[in-house]
Amino acid sequence: MVVAIDGPAGAGKSSVAYAVARELSFTYLDSGAMYRSVALAAIERGEPAAAIAGSLRVQPGERVLLDGRDVTDAIRAPAVSEAASRAAADPRVRSAMAARQRQMISHGDWVAEGRDIGTVVAPDAEVKVYLTATPEERARRRAAELCVDAGTVLAEQTIRDERDRARAHSPLKPAPGAVVLDTTNLTLEQVVARVIELVKAVCHPGGHH
Repeated sequence: MVVAIDGPAGAGKSSVAYAVARELSFTYLDSGAMYRSVALAAIERGEPAAAIAGSLRVQPGERVLLDGRDVTDAIRAPAVSEAASRAAADPRVRSAMAARQRQMISHGDWVAEGRDIGTVVAPDAEVKVYLTATPEERARRRAAELCVDAGTVLAEQTIRDERDRARAHSPLKPAPGAVVLDTTNLTLEQVVARVIELVKAVCHPGGHH
């Protein structure tokens, strides 16, 4: 079974997907970590992301491995985030990553999160959720996480949102049939509980909620 969780930066995808996966004993797939790993490798090698995306071995999980090396912390650097956003707008990079992600989630139970899981990678996912929140709230969360100024984050986030939504190849938008959840005024626990309810409704149709 695949649970697809999409949405813009700062909507809470990673925290929610990780918690849902743990609660259900599913495997967690952080697609953003894959794009960040490609961006990091491109920076380190001085090569375009599109040229190397298909050949890298990226294993996303609690610790992210790039060709066997732990890059969990390195891929969170601001320069890598910016490069990852640009790499993700390249159709060749997206196509290589989507193929790899499809292969990974083709067996077993997964909670996969990203910006095109429900629309492109797993359009047949049994549960599709699109998390969102106000731009200010998303910037506040990201700023608290990174210990930086919320105004700066909001400015960068606005550019990134526009790039994600405007790109020709798999733009950011809710998948058909996705449940849109606004997390602005919800706690992490409330969002996780809601997603688990959706999963249980699919596993036990007709059951009482």
